[in-house]
Amino acid sequence: MSRVSPDFLPQLLAGMVVNFEIAAIALLVGLAVGGLLTWAKLVGGVVGAIAVTLIGLMRAAPTFVVMFFLLNIIPSDATLFGVNVAPSGVMTVALSLVPYAAAYVADNGSEALKQLRDGSPLGALLFLPNVTRAYFVLVMSSSAGAAIGVSEGIAVILREAERMPTLGDKMVLFAIGIVCFGITLQAGFALMRLLQHRLGRLALRSRQG
Repeated sequence: MSRVSPDFLPQLLAGMVVNFEIAAIALLVGLAVGGLLTWAKLVGGVVGAIAVTLIGLMRAAPTFVVMFFLLNIIPSDATLFGVNVAPSGVMTVALSLVPYAAAYVADNGSEALKQLRDGSPLGALLFLPNVTRAYFVLVMSSSAGAAIGVSEGIAVILREAERMPTLGDKMVLFAIGIVCFGITLQAGFALMRLLQHRLGRLALRSRQG
């Protein structure tokens, strides 16, 4: 294989941090918006119907479409009271993931509240591993940032791959990226499954007791 740039691994790790940062921003905003939509669903009536419609639209919104919509609808020199409010590339990608995050939180938040009403607080706590799962899905989806020049992990791999002279070299490079992302994400999913399993066992014991 051709020589990989000595800066590749540090840049890849830094790029992966950006992926996790984007996912964290998207999830935090999604929790706020999803919580508000969950409350609106509980209100019922016209407000509840609007909330259900919005959740359905958010659930179906393609990340790329939302991302490029934001890029085109918000001018790069947008200001508010003299302050530049145009979102950075990282923030644009994060905001494009908010519809998915908010819909996911609203769906699972409603289920958690149902569990609470049914007298199962531990069942409601399964909301936590579900949100953790959403976070790791957001990490993987944040690679959409490569399309607009955000220097996240996938963008670093693609940039380095352009230097590789043969397809075999590129494939090896992609394999390195898969391993780096795979190990990190699989460790996260393993922790999530462990938490979900423990909460499930506690909920079962609570019902039997």
